[in-house]
Amino acid sequence: MQPAHVGDASFFFRINPMTERQALRRQFRLARHAIDTHEHARRSAAITRQLVNHRVFRSAQHIACYLSNDAEVDLTSLMDCAWTMGKTVYLPVVSATHHHRLHFLPYAPGDTLIANGFGIPEPVSRPRQAAALTRLDLVLTPLVGFDAWGNRLGMGGGFYDRTFAFLRRRQCWRKPHLWGVAFDVQKSLAKLPHQHWDVPLEGVVTESGVQ
Repeated sequence: MQPAHVGDASFFFRINPMTERQALRRQFRLARHAIDTHEHARRSAAITRQLVNHRVFRSAQHIACYLSNDAEVDLTSLMDCAWTMGKTVYLPVVSATHHHRLHFLPYAPGDTLIANGFGIPEPVSRPRQAAALTRLDLVLTPLVGFDAWGNRLGMGGGFYDRTFAFLRRRQCWRKPHLWGVAFDVQKSLAKLPHQHWDVPLEGVVTESGVQ
C-alpha cells in the first residue's frame, strides 16, 4: 500500500487558497497524531535507518537533533547510533538573550535536561558551550508539514528560520546541511504558502527516503 501523503491537507489548500498557515498546521498535526503508537515507533525506526545509511549522516561529525514533542518523529535511536559512531550530538536550546533564536549545546547520555517555556526538555543552558552554527555538519529539524519545493511548515515560532537566516544569503550551501524530519503523511501535494524570510530545506528524510 502506498503511503497516504496528507491528501486532505493539500486538497483543502487547493480549494481554498486563502487558507492560513495555521489551518494547514492543524491538518498536518492531525495526520501525525493519527499514527498509532506501534506504527509511530516502526516509522521512526525506518527513518533512523534511512539516515544512518546516508552518506551525509555518515560523514557528519557534529549533528544537531531534537527531542520528540507533539507526536514528532522520535530520534532517540538515531542519537544512540551517532554516539556509537563517535559523533557529537547537539540539542536546540531557546536563547535567553536573542529573541526567537536557538543555541545548540552538546548532549551526551546522562546529561541533565530541564523543560523550557514550551515544556520541551533541553540541556542546561551553558552559552559558552554552544556550537558555532557553521561547526554543525547536519541539522535535523522537526516540522509539521513540507512540500516537494523544500518549503517547511513549523509550529509558527520562527526559531529555525531566524537562527539559520544566514543560509538564505548563500548561493550554494556547504554546511550545515539543513534537513527536515517527518513522516510521509506530512508531505503536502500542493506547494505550501511561504514567506520571504523562510529558510528552505536542503532535504527532508521520511520513512521512504531523503526527498
